[in-house]
Amino acid sequence: MPQKIAFLGLGNLGTSIAESLINSGFELTVWNRTAAKAKPLVDLGAKSVTDPIDAVTAGGIVISVLADDAAVEEIFSIELIEKLGENGVHISMSTISPETSRRLSKIHENSGASYVAAPIFARPEAVKAGIGNISISGNQVAKDLVKPILQTFVKGIYDFGDDPGAANVVKLAGNFMIAASIEMMAEAFTMAEKNGISRQSIYDMLTQTLFAAPVFRNYGLTVAHHTYEPVAFGLPLGLKDINLTLKTASDSGVSMPIADLVKNRFVSAIAKGRDDLDWGALALGASDDAGLKGEYRH
Repeated sequence: MPQKIAFLGLGNLGTSIAESLINSGFELTVWNRTAAKAKPLVDLGAKSVTDPIDAVTAGGIVISVLADDAAVEEIFSIELIEKLGENGVHISMSTISPETSRRLSKIHENSGASYVAAPIFARPEAVKAGIGNISISGNQVAKDLVKPILQTFVKGIYDFGDDPGAANVVKLAGNFMIAASIEMMAEAFTMAEKNGISRQSIYDMLTQTLFAAPVFRNYGLTVAHHTYEPVAFGLPLGLKDINLTLKTASDSGVSMPIADLVKNRFVSAIAKGRDDLDWGALALGASDDAGLKGEYRH
């Protein structure tokens, strides 16, 4: 009998994950604040509900892919967690603060349920290709239970122990490094462009030699051509993540001056009306500073 899963949150990433689960044979009951986004999944066989608590079954599994801390805490009310109850497991795939994860984990424990932090490193296309990676942390028994589910749509699962906030620290660290890499490439490619070297040619050389990692190859191409649409992960979400990174760093007594620079790039890009572009558009700041006005939306 197929395993039933409640799935809450159908943004670009959540929809791709839910679709992969359905294609792997899981029965999904889905909820999203904008109900119309559930239709493609309903067409694939999912059941849609108008209230998130109606998606949850006692002792079952619920996966959430929600926008931010406030959304997770709003949806996972005491009432919903109590309904999940004894032996229930919540797989939280949202990028949220480690402190929020720790607080939610305690609330779940009080109702006999388990909370597993499982933020994913993957854009929607990577989920569809099954090449993403997940960091997980939390109760060991619960992690062992959910790993077979996660393995259906990712390449690697990396366990960071019992602390439910640990996986979120890793996720924030990784997203910061991606954003910092985008800024680094933006500055380097802009310097090349100002010296008569095409952005494509320096991208080709560096991503085939010194910087052959997926982040440089994938984001480097968007930075080289200033292609920030369609949006897989928006600029406002990038700002949210870098703010969480800086808050976590401050709470830990860690200075992150590059993160401050990246935050300012996000703030500036949004102030210039680019909030409907992909977060890679933070790279436009380097071109702006250099006086370059290429074929991109200002």
